[in-house]
Amino acid sequence: MHPGYAIDRVYLSCHPVDFRKSIAGLSALVEQELGLNPFDTALFVFINRHRNRIKILYWDRNGFCLWYKRLEIDRFAWPRGEAGSTVNLSSQALQWLLEGFDIWSHGPHKTLNYQCVT
Repeated sequence: MHPGYAIDRVYLSCHPVDFRKSIAGLSALVEQELGLNPFDTALFVFINRHRNRIKILYWDRNGFCLWYKRLEIDRFAWPRGEAGSTVNLSSQALQWLLEGFDIWSHGPHKTLNYQCVT
């Protein structure tokens, strides 16, 4: 994504997609299968069935942008789900995912809520 792009939400499509799809096919998939607005200030993240490639689609003022990453050896950690299901992520969690962390097997520290100190 280019510098200055404001990300409100990140949606991961849980089900692998056919990577022959490009901007037109992925934007139609966002609208029809996922039931989301492809023109939102959001990133729509897709994976192939081998989990070694990611495509990220987003709308930028006057056109769609498509970002693509291919791993040479490893695979991306990815949630399981049926076609049409999504997972919402923070932009920080997406960054961790792109760097190779499995954010589903190792969650953050638990939040502690105490009532008093003594």
